[in-house]
This record gives sequence, C-alpha cells and structure tokens, in this order.
Amino acid sequence: MKKYDERHGGPYDRGSADSYYGRPPIPHYYKGDTGMSDLIEMKDMSQEEIAAYWAGYDDNEEADNFKNF
Repeated sequence: MKKYDERHGGPYDRGSADSYYGRPPIPHYYKGDTGMSDLIEMKDMSQEEIAAYWAGYDDNEEADNFKNF
C-alpha cells in the first residue's frame, strides 16, 4: 500500500475533502494551505499528484466518512 503525503492542502487531502463534503471529484491541490495559497488545477498536476488526489478521494469513500448536512 502506497503512503501519500496527507498535508493540509495537498492532493490527497483535497481528494479526501471533496469526497467528505460530497463535491464532485475534480483533481486539484494548493501549494500551501487550502484557500491561502496558489491553486494547482488538474492540467498542471503530475500523474503522481493526480493519483494522490484519487487515493484520498477513494480512501474516504471506502471509509464511508461523509459530512452530515
């Protein structure tokens, strides 16, 4: 099992957050903290960064951990 960097704002974190909040999966991340630094969109992400996003999204989906609105 691959271990991903789970830093706040990173690809894994953003994938996990999108799943948690029920947002559509659109790979992205922030260079620093979420909302406080430059947004990196999928077109500018490496394959490894995209894989980390999807791992975070899928891990949260598998954990069945969703915000109760």
